[in-house]
Amino acid sequence: MRICIVRHGETDWNKLGKLQGREDIPLNETGVRQAERCGLALRKGKWGAVFSSPLSRARQTADIIAGITGIGEVYEDDDLIERDYGKASGLTAEERDALFPDGNYAGMEAWEPLKDRMAAATLRCAAKANGRDIILVSHGSAINSLLAHLSNHAIGTGKTPLQNGHLSMLEYTGGLYRILFYNKPADEAEI
Repeated sequence: MRICIVRHGETDWNKLGKLQGREDIPLNETGVRQAERCGLALRKGKWGAVFSSPLSRARQTADIIAGITGIGEVYEDDDLIERDYGKASGLTAEERDALFPDGNYAGMEAWEPLKDRMAAATLRCAAKANGRDIILVSHGSAINSLLAHLSNHAIGTGKTPLQNGHLSMLEYTGGLYRILFYNKPADEAEI
């Protein structure tokens, strides 16, 4: 089966360079257009289900994709939510550097639990789809943790700044994952 992972479309906080953790920031106009492009690209595939983080920026992206592809219902999985950045949430890079020069953000979710919950969510969503290809809509750090885990840190966290509305594709067969591509614009992705 194939698993397409979509980073949600742009928000105003993305545009301003503010770190978005668990804050529920909606898509802006650019984000809506990015979600529409994802839906148009994914229309080429035969998808069985769409799963989404419960945060509105991901859910809006998932709803747009589901509408364009004709998939229907979107299922939420709480473990697809973004990393909690604690006291650094809502801060720009300059503000974070001034307050946390060592990069250790007070109250931030640790990498291991983040990676573990994303891996578990991916397996859980795959199991619910009964072998059908699926789409997961999540967030930059959450997706990067999964990509780093699956690639033995060749890509992902710290190496791959995922762009809004970009796609990554996994193949899951016999209990093993293979990364087919990552961080591609929707109109350049091989669906």
